[in-house]
Amino acid sequence: MNNYTIIRIPEVSSRWDLNDYLGEIRVRSSIGRNNYKIEPGLYKLGKPDQESDVFVSANYKLSFDILRRNLSGIDAWILVLDTKGINVWCAAGKGTFGTEEIIKRISQSNLYEFVSHRRLILPQLGAPGVSGYIVKETAGFNIKYGPVRAADIKQYIEAGYQTTEDMRKVQFNLIDRLILAPVEIMNSLWKVLVVMAAFFLISGITAAEYSMNEALNQGLKSAFFIAIAYLAGAFLTPVLLPWLPFRYFAGKGIVMGAMVFIAMVTAGAAGYQMMFLTGWFLMSIALSSFLAMNFTGASTYTSLSGVKKEMKLFIPVQIVSVSLGFVFFVVSKFV
Repeated sequence: MNNYTIIRIPEVSSRWDLNDYLGEIRVRSSIGRNNYKIEPGLYKLGKPDQESDVFVSANYKLSFDILRRNLSGIDAWILVLDTKGINVWCAAGKGTFGTEEIIKRISQSNLYEFVSHRRLILPQLGAPGVSGYIVKETAGFNIKYGPVRAADIKQYIEAGYQTTEDMRKVQFNLIDRLILAPVEIMNSLWKVLVVMAAFFLISGITAAEYSMNEALNQGLKSAFFIAIAYLAGAFLTPVLLPWLPFRYFAGKGIVMGAMVFIAMVTAGAAGYQMMFLTGWFLMSIALSSFLAMNFTGASTYTSLSGVKKEMKLFIPVQIVSVSLGFVFFVVSKFV
């Protein structure tokens, strides 16, 4: 009896169930995102045979789910690598979606027993972590790179396993940016709430005594300015990214933060002291800039060296801005 009859290969469907949809909503809201994974190994979709294609994916469950959904109507094998629950692009940069892991999974799954051909189809974004010639020399499998987007896989197959220029591009369009925004919003939410609570408490301090009325008055105003800076940096900046000036994300965040702050203050300026406003202007643009900068790693706009350069340039600016702003805020309570 050979390995083909001994090893039991899990079967998966191209159709999503309710849990899959709920899981997508959850992780796109950054809830349990670091523990959304499946077991690495070989899976079969439909009724694959020895001539069926082998697609390689990460064990981040959403990556796996998107792949199988876009393979609807295709009988295929899916080889899942142990990327520690990280998506393909990030895992390729970290080395977990890489040469050694591919070779290991080929061996552990006894892939040789299930297919007569010797080819693997990898996502384009996995290329940085893989040395195709080493996989070929060590495991005997040729590497082919498919499209960036799983939605283009069927077109890729129909074109004779050839990618077009468009298939090789990471677009980072409006839809992509809207999908990423909730992750950043939820990642920062608890920190923002802590800062709001801290300013609420600080706002009650006066030259004479601690005043709950002052805490409510200035505390709520402070919470409002934190909220609009949060909205500007974590949502409006990525949404309006191509239309904002400056190449650096942090610079775009400053512009967006300033625009939103000025617009909100103009709508109700009568209730604010100038020293208080100056302080919150400086703190708001710093917060918006910092939040916007977090999108550099998810975009096609910057390289690793570009991200490092941006951080080196703007983090000192953000620290100075928020420090001066806090000084103005405190001084405003005693003048």
